Amino acid sequence: MLDIFRGLKNLVKVSHIHTDSPVFRLHYSITVMILMSFSLIVTTRQYVGNPIDCVHTKDIPEDVLNTYCWIHSTYALKSLFRKKIGSEVPYPGVGNSEGKFLDRKVYKYYQWVCFCLFFQAILFYTPRWLWKSWEGGKIHALMMDLDIGLGTETEKNHKKKILNTYLWENLSYHNWWAYRYYLCEFLSLVNVIGQMFLMNRFFDGEFMTFGLDVIAHMEADQEDRLDPMIYIFPRMTKCTFYKYGVSGEVERHDAICILPLNVVNEKIYIFLWFWFILLFFLSSITLIYRIVIIFSPRMRVYLLRLRFRLVKREDIEIIVRRSKMGDWFLLYMLGENIDTVIFRSIMNDLAVKLNGDHEHRTRTGMKGTIQDA
Repeated sequence: MLDIFRGLKNLVKVSHIHTDSPVFRLHYSITVMILMSFSLIVTTRQYVGNPIDCVHTKDIPEDVLNTYCWIHSTYALKSLFRKKIGSEVPYPGVGNSEGKFLDRKVYKYYQWVCFCLFFQAILFYTPRWLWKSWEGGKIHALMMDLDIGLGTETEKNHKKKILNTYLWENLSYHNWWAYRYYLCEFLSLVNVIGQMFLMNRFFDGEFMTFGLDVIAHMEADQEDRLDPMIYIFPRMTKCTFYKYGVSGEVERHDAICILPLNVVNEKIYIFLWFWFILLFFLSSITLIYRIVIIFSPRMRVYLLRLRFRLVKREDIEIIVRRSKMGDWFLLYMLGENIDTVIFRSIMNDLAVKLNGDHEHRTRTGMKGTIQDA
């Protein structure tokens, strides 16, 4: 089992090639590892004990009753959660259920927690899979080991010349490539929001405000407060088992079941609530940041100057003015991966070429105007 957990470290292994943002990596790396770990924890009985233990009678075998109550779900009574423990009820939500069918709160989710967590991990990795397919190793191919900064000057100059030739010949053709990445970031935000609603549905509408309820519970008076963790993840519930008696009559057996797995489940989902809220805010800020980049060339200049201080301001302004947003994104990703001194040289060469081409076009246009006159 420990070997499986060791295998999860590959999900958080930091690659030396960066083709995305840190917030995007939180989605497909850290979050996927967390969800996979939680899924393995709840399926491993040797760490958390039996998932359910029911108080049984001699007429019903223990394994039969435990299996039945695990498969067919258990329940508690909503009106008994605020009763005094030890005098009015043995445990919150547990008591006489005769004639209180509408007052029952049924718990079915515990059968599906491991599958749901695994499915959530797949959803979080999907935008990464899309971007990895669309990116196609472009950044790695263009780097040509220029991230190391070692080697002969002839070799480095040859690689820089190849890279500059590519940038020059493919200028203004990277918008669709960049927009695909922005789409993946948007899908990550949609995924977080969708998963909040998914878990809210999974817990019968109780999850959306779960974290806020836990905070409110900690601040409320002890006599008046209802513990949301016990309400959503009870440790003790009831189960009704029917069987034929010796005379052919249907007999009803009322059992009390202990759910030790819910001690783990409550910790998992309170963490996920706060983690998903954090991802939502970070992804929302990233989305606003991308919108500003798309519509503001001045912001692109500022960000390049802020991130790559060795590059001359004049070079950055020329490149941003003569290129499109997709080119800016490609250059930013290259700057994240290439040696800073080499990147400064590449930016300078590209700026000189762009500026010279602009001046040549301007002079050609003026000559054409004079000749027409």
